[in-house]
Amino acid sequence: MAELPNLVKDLALILVVAGAVTLLFKWLRQPLVLGYIVAGFLVSPHMPYTMSVMDKVDVRIWADIGVMFLLFSLGLDFSFKKILKMGLSPVIAALTIIFSMMMLGTMMGHAFGWSRMDCIFLGGMLAMSSTTIIYKAFDDTGLRQQHFAGLVMSVLILEDMLAIVMMVMLSAIASGNNPDGGQMLGAVLRIGFFLILWFVVGLFVIPSFLRSTRKLMTDETMVVVSLGLCCLMAWISTTVGFSPAFGAFIMGSILAETVEADKIIRLVEPVKSLFGAIFFVSVGMLVDPKVLVDYALPILALVATILLGQGVLGTAGFVLSGQSLKTAMRSGFSMAQIGEFAFIIASLGLSLGVISNFLYPVVVAVSVITTFLTPYMIHAADPCYQLIERRLPRKWTRRLDHLGAAHQHTAQETSNWKKLLRKMGTNVLIYTILCTAITALMLTFFLPFIRHILPHWWANGVCGVLTLLMLSPFLRSLVMKNNRSEEFKALWIESRFNRLPLMFTVLARVFIAAAILFYICNYLARFANAIVITLALVVIVLIILSRNLKKRSIRLERMFIKNLHSRDIAAQVQGRKRPLYEGRLLDRDIHISDFNVPEDSLWAGQSLMQLRFRNRFGVHVSSILRGTRRLNIPNGEAIIFPGDRLQVIGSDEQLQLFGQSLKGELVAEDSHIEEREMKLQKLILSMQCRFIGKTLRESGIRNDFNVMVVGVEEGQQNLTLINPARRFEHGDIIWVVGERQSLQALMAVC
Repeated sequence: MAELPNLVKDLALILVVAGAVTLLFKWLRQPLVLGYIVAGFLVSPHMPYTMSVMDKVDVRIWADIGVMFLLFSLGLDFSFKKILKMGLSPVIAALTIIFSMMMLGTMMGHAFGWSRMDCIFLGGMLAMSSTTIIYKAFDDTGLRQQHFAGLVMSVLILEDMLAIVMMVMLSAIASGNNPDGGQMLGAVLRIGFFLILWFVVGLFVIPSFLRSTRKLMTDETMVVVSLGLCCLMAWISTTVGFSPAFGAFIMGSILAETVEADKIIRLVEPVKSLFGAIFFVSVGMLVDPKVLVDYALPILALVATILLGQGVLGTAGFVLSGQSLKTAMRSGFSMAQIGEFAFIIASLGLSLGVISNFLYPVVVAVSVITTFLTPYMIHAADPCYQLIERRLPRKWTRRLDHLGAAHQHTAQETSNWKKLLRKMGTNVLIYTILCTAITALMLTFFLPFIRHILPHWWANGVCGVLTLLMLSPFLRSLVMKNNRSEEFKALWIESRFNRLPLMFTVLARVFIAAAILFYICNYLARFANAIVITLALVVIVLIILSRNLKKRSIRLERMFIKNLHSRDIAAQVQGRKRPLYEGRLLDRDIHISDFNVPEDSLWAGQSLMQLRFRNRFGVHVSSILRGTRRLNIPNGEAIIFPGDRLQVIGSDEQLQLFGQSLKGELVAEDSHIEEREMKLQKLILSMQCRFIGKTLRESGIRNDFNVMVVGVEEGQQNLTLINPARRFEHGDIIWVVGERQSLQALMAVC
């Protein structure tokens, strides 16, 4: 008999121990991430009293796959449009917190005399709060529907995105000996180039592919296609010098803009959970108790740094973003922990061989301690605010609160110049990157291939013509886009002094297009510069005058816009998009939140009039979302059903009380569920039976015994439905269905 591979034995040990420990942590109401880490410690070689994993190399490979799928799932929950709609406030808060905590972490590393790379990576780890842990803490404490919780989640989304960029930057720093400012700027530009390129190309191709194959996509094929695209982008990312996790995140963010995003999230969740569990178990396997004892002082110092740093600097970041002091403190105190990305950054440092082995278990210990303290930090925000409010001069407190209120009420009006330049800048950036990528692909891969088939000059000519045909719609959009926009026309008519700058914007884009064509012609033909420039300008004129190219560029742009907004359109059609008036409610200290009605809710089956939400909680139900239907402004006769999603308007306190009641008012669990099984029983009526001579209605079988008569045997193959007017007779054979005890009580009288 073949011997079982060590990998299967290790997986069996990991999953069994992880399952048992996480059940314990679930019972203790602690995050499952901590349970996985404890399970990893139990199966590690550092724990001599239990079985340990035999082949850590294979487990490490599975853990790397887990990181990739974790970031793929994170990308599915991410949306570039969501970031753009957040406004400037979360961006200011996120950048302030990340920069401050990175500097603080780096300084702490230097204070302990650790190496330069240890300090840099430590700063990156301490800057990343845990989205999973904070979300669970908000859910457990009933604060998830409050306004400040929404602000914190917005900042965490930005932090997750910046963490991806930070990982790429740390890889660039680790690969060079002493990278200077130019190398750092080059790394940033390289990230931006590939980020925009992949996102734009992905939105052209992938939503169109999914739309065309929608009728063929079953759940099984959707999982295979989604994970295949994830692995493909991870491979492409590795090929161009980034980490596979970065590519997986990008593919997730591209799929997040498709109509199928919600379905993909649901289908990929089990895969992510499995590999994510293995990753966090592998984190726990690296925890060495000896290291924890030796570095107890740094661990406690780092815990204090996170708690005080996020409490003070996090609050400052939210204040600078325009929030009131109370909201800022509640938000800053909520972020006082580190989690998933700290482990991922630490894994990156270990895989690159640039950080010390002790840093990983130290960071894990810090994460465990701060995770346990997170609920206490959240609850400590209000008492600390009240203490500061009493101690601070009243004038300072009013100014801080006024700063936040003033920021919320300031109208965001921009001039036509700003609008036009922003649109032009975006288009120039996107189309320049697309043209550069097409040119690089054609000259790097296609040109050497065609030279093996055709003579040198013929090959150059074919390559140049094909490249020009591929670039032409993008070059035309680069030059002509926004030249007839409302802002451009308004500025042209408004003043003659605007016309020269407007012409300059057109000429600048013509220059960029000419530079691209000049490079291609010069690379392929080696003509004199004057001839090349003249040729480039002639080609640009022909591109501008071509009606076919105009139609092609407009068609491509419309397809891109359609793909970009397809998920929003589907959400509007299915009634899942937030109402437009939501943003205006924040100015009046109320906001709108979604609540899902549990399947065992006592509210199910009752009308809004019976539930009296307005009287009990002071809230208003603005919409009921049921499947693909949306019931706006429901009246008092509207019935609540299990699985409904209620959109409720109220203040933080009102919504919190509403959410607690929704979770608390449930049907009591039936402790004798096993005894409620239904049985089908044959019953022969005897002379002593009290039902003799009575009809079915007069017998009271249903009302008195909670038993239903299915039919009566009359010598036929099938049962005959009993006539309610038929009277029972001696010897009748009837079939009844009910619970065991009810059937026994019925048979006792027959």
